[in-house]
Amino acid sequence: MKLILGFLCCVFAIHLNAQNIKEEADHLYVNGNYSKAIETYKTLPNLDAVYDDIAKANMAIGNYGEAIVNYEKAITANPKDLLFQYEYAKLLSRTKKYDKANQLFLNLIASDSLNPNYYYELGIVLEKQKDTTALQEFINTYTLDDTHQKAIFKIAKHHLIKRNFVEAHGYIDRGLESYENNVELISLKAQTYYHQEYYTHAVSWFNKLLDLGEKSEFIHEKLSLSYAQNSDYEDAIYHRKQALKYSPNDANAIFVIGNYYQLLENFEEAEKHISLALMLKDLPLSDEYQQLGTILNRQKKYDQAIKAFQKSLKEDPTNMMSEFFLLRTKDEYYADVDSKIKLYEQFIEKNKKSPFVSYAQGRLKELKEEKFLEGD
Repeated sequence: MKLILGFLCCVFAIHLNAQNIKEEADHLYVNGNYSKAIETYKTLPNLDAVYDDIAKANMAIGNYGEAIVNYEKAITANPKDLLFQYEYAKLLSRTKKYDKANQLFLNLIASDSLNPNYYYELGIVLEKQKDTTALQEFINTYTLDDTHQKAIFKIAKHHLIKRNFVEAHGYIDRGLESYENNVELISLKAQTYYHQEYYTHAVSWFNKLLDLGEKSEFIHEKLSLSYAQNSDYEDAIYHRKQALKYSPNDANAIFVIGNYYQLLENFEEAEKHISLALMLKDLPLSDEYQQLGTILNRQKKYDQAIKAFQKSLKEDPTNMMSEFFLLRTKDEYYADVDSKIKLYEQFIEKNKKSPFVSYAQGRLKELKEEKFLEGD
C-alpha cells in the first residue's frame, strides 16, 4: 500500500512540476520572450502537447524552418486536430511551399466544407501560383461568410481591375456595412470613383483615408490629380507637395506643381518649380523648356524666355512650336525693325509647311509697312 501511495505521489509531483514548467513557458511566450519560452517548453518530459507552442514561438522569432518541423510533430501527435493543420498550411504558404499548402487546404475543406477561411487561404495560395481559379475560392468564402472583409477586398479589387465598376461598388459597400472603417475597402472605393472619373466622389473617399490616419504618397498624389481635374489647383498643389515629402526629387511631380501654378497665373512659383524640375530631369526636355519659355514670356522676361526656347530646340530641333515661340519672343524683345523682318523672312523660308507661316507672313507685312512709315 505504501509503495502504491508513494508511486502516486511521485506521479502527482511530476505532473505538478510539468504544469509549472508549462505555465512558466506560456508566461514567457505571452511576454515576448520567445527564445526562452522555447527552451522552457523543451524541458517538459512529454512534448506532444506543446509542439504547436514551440512552432508558434519559432514563428515569432522568424525561424520558419523550426516552426515547420514542430508543426509536423504536432500533427503527428494530434492527427485529428484541424487547427494544427490549418496553421501549418498557412505557414507553408508563407514560406512559398505552395503545392503542399494547396493540397493541405483541399484536405481541410474535405474535412470541414463550411469553414470560410479554408477557402480564403486556398485562394491566397492559388493567387500566388497565378492560378485564375483563386477568385472562385474568394467567392466561395464570401458565400459562406458575406462579412469576410479580406475576401470582399479580393473580389472587389478583381472587379476594379476589370473595370466592372458597378460590381466593385456593390462588394465594397457590402463590406463597409459590417466594417465602415476598413481602410483597404475605402481605398478601393476612392480608386473606383477615380477610374470612373467621378473626381468629386474620389476626393471625398481619399480624404476619408486621411481622416483615419492613413497617409501615403499614393493617397496625396491621387487627391492632387482629382482636385486638378475639378480645377481646384490650390488643393491640387497642397497634396502634390505632401506627396513630394515621400520623393523630394520627383521631377515630374515638381513639374506638375509648376503647371498648376501657371494655371493659377502665379508665374513666379511656376517658373521656380519648372526650373527646378528641369534641373532634376535627365530626359529629352523640349516640351518642358517650351513651357518654361511661355511662363517667362508672361512675366516679360524675354531674354530668359529666348534662352529657354533655344534649349527646347536644342533638345528637339523639329519642335515647330518652340521655333515659332522663339520667333515671337525675339519680335517682342528686339527693337530693330530690320532685324525682326529678317527673322520672319528666314522663318518663312525655312518652314514653308508650318501652320504658323500664314501668321508669320501677316506679321512680316506689318513690319514692312512699319518700316515704310518710319522712312516717310
